[in-house]
Amino acid sequence: MDINKAMNMFDSLSQETRLRAFRTLVKAGPGGMAAGKLSEKLHTPHNTLSFHLTHLSNAGIVSSRKEGRSVIYSANYEATRDLIAFIVKDCCSGEFATIREDSKTGNSLIELAGCCDPQI
Repeated sequence: MDINKAMNMFDSLSQETRLRAFRTLVKAGPGGMAAGKLSEKLHTPHNTLSFHLTHLSNAGIVSSRKEGRSVIYSANYEATRDLIAFIVKDCCSGEFATIREDSKTGNSLIELAGCCDPQI
């Protein structure tokens, strides 16, 4: 991931409604959540939420699909993983933080070894 893409994602997540929407979508899982249900859950008017979801979509951190008359939004887990990897890769240094692939699950694992110790 290049720094401009990361900055765009951070910019998108640096607003309270967008961050709350993104976190809710992460919790919703890969199936996502209908825009109306997300609006109700966040107590945010539809038009306001639509603006924020567009911002998140443009940053590539959420995606949407049509199902009948509903628009279903979901977190883009690959983009999220790439953003986290970008942070960890450049944080502290390789001796403190590593990312590896778990051979059993195929998941990426982030290992922090005393990284960013508040005592330092």
